[in-house]
Amino acid sequence: MLASNASLSGCAELNSALCAGAGEGHPGGGSLRTTLSPTGHLVVAVCLGFIGAFGLLNNLLVLVLFCRYKMLRSPINLLLINISVSDLLVCVLGTPFSFAASTQGRWLIGAEGCVWYGFANSLCIVSLISLAVLSYERYSTMITPTEADSSNYRKTSLGILLSWVYSLLWTLPPLFGWSHYGPEGPGTTCSVDWTAKTANNMSYIICLFVFCLIGPFLVIVYCYGKLLYAIKQVS
Repeated sequence: MLASNASLSGCAELNSALCAGAGEGHPGGGSLRTTLSPTGHLVVAVCLGFIGAFGLLNNLLVLVLFCRYKMLRSPINLLLINISVSDLLVCVLGTPFSFAASTQGRWLIGAEGCVWYGFANSLCIVSLISLAVLSYERYSTMITPTEADSSNYRKTSLGILLSWVYSLLWTLPPLFGWSHYGPEGPGTTCSVDWTAKTANNMSYIICLFVFCLIGPFLVIVYCYGKLLYAIKQVS
């Protein structure tokens, strides 16, 4: 009873729609209580504003340069553009909402907006998958140099498509009941529920960690390790 009252008092600091969704739909979710002071929220808002503005300008500049200079339009650079597009989408579709929430000290766009924010930010794993694809492309070029073709976009396009499909396969399940997206931390951002101890939620977190972090990281380490070893042998 005491725990229930504490949870309800924490929910009062968020909008009623968000609290209703958290309290009724996900009883195993974590607390929604705001843990930051007004000064803390202000500091977070300033950091998010800087990150969002810098990310927006930087990735837009990359896209402009790629479109303007034909010499930059190579398959390998297309993978880098894919990473920029992924980051740009987060800057446009995610960061403004958490920035606005931090300036007010509470989530502002309701439960559905929270789910959208969590999904959009989780989809940024496209960048990590793209880095893994990029490292494999460099590795395959090293072991089969005779097959390398700087004008062949087919393999690169396939890698980009794979990065988005793979990312969607791991970010869509919370929308259909395997774990869920909800508020996190001080209640001004949303993500996968990292705190719920249910089997449903824990199984998703473990799979996400293994297949979307450890897996791509090992691919990157292996491929660049091989490249460094080859360079060392040559030198």
